Amino acid sequence: MHRRLTVYSIAVLFALSLAAVPTQSIAMPKSAVTADAKTATGTVIETMNAAGYTYMLVAAGKTQNWVAIPETTVKAGSQVSYYEGMTMPAFTSKTLGKTFENIIFSTGLKQNADTAAPSPTAKAPVQDDSFSAALQLEQKNTAAIPPMAQSTGGSAVAIAPLQEISVPKAQGENAYTVGEIFTKSKELNGKKVRLRGKVVKFSPNIMGKNWVHLQDGTGDPLHNSHDLVLTTETILAVDSIVTMEGLLAADKDFGAGYKYTAIVEQASIIK
Repeated sequence: MHRRLTVYSIAVLFALSLAAVPTQSIAMPKSAVTADAKTATGTVIETMNAAGYTYMLVAAGKTQNWVAIPETTVKAGSQVSYYEGMTMPAFTSKTLGKTFENIIFSTGLKQNADTAAPSPTAKAPVQDDSFSAALQLEQKNTAAIPPMAQSTGGSAVAIAPLQEISVPKAQGENAYTVGEIFTKSKELNGKKVRLRGKVVKFSPNIMGKNWVHLQDGTGDPLHNSHDLVLTTETILAVDSIVTMEGLLAADKDFGAGYKYTAIVEQASIIK
């Protein structure tokens, strides 16, 4: 018993040491935001449009944050509520020729009396940086992973840390836990699978897809099989519990170090 506890403790400490770093290749599709998505409120101090984005300097008390949203008509002095998103340090917009010390990438504004509808001339956001550059940033900021953890499971360069959670298994004949999907990946290759889990990481529009990391408390952190990646067109809030269904692909290799023992593609929410 003592030996089992020691092995488990090492596994937990190892997984928690892995960094979950957002990518720098960002673009936000026009998908519905989940009902429980959190918002932040403040006054717009400065605003500028470029490459399909609106960049806002938003003040809340003594705190000021740069926020990027899909291009929208917003006036300085307006009170706005925006959906919280990933904070990117030292982000450089090539279009603006400007480096932001920190910037929040939000899916958009929560509409209220002080915010306007999206600009009728707005164009779809474009990526300021390539996917390869985004991957290099993530690799640079991800802790070194021992060889034993690189052999199976999700992509070693993007694995999300283990969370101590327990999410009930989804219902249905094609329902599996995260651990079961990794164990049966070759058997399930090309088949539609359903799973329920907690969103522990969300990266929008990398190679035209939103990348979601789900965990349910199953799987083996020593082999990265605790963290399952899904690609989807839906925008999801981190920490939300969702049931999703999509096509399982085994041994999927996107190149540049993004190789997965199991990944669920074309995933959608099951109500």
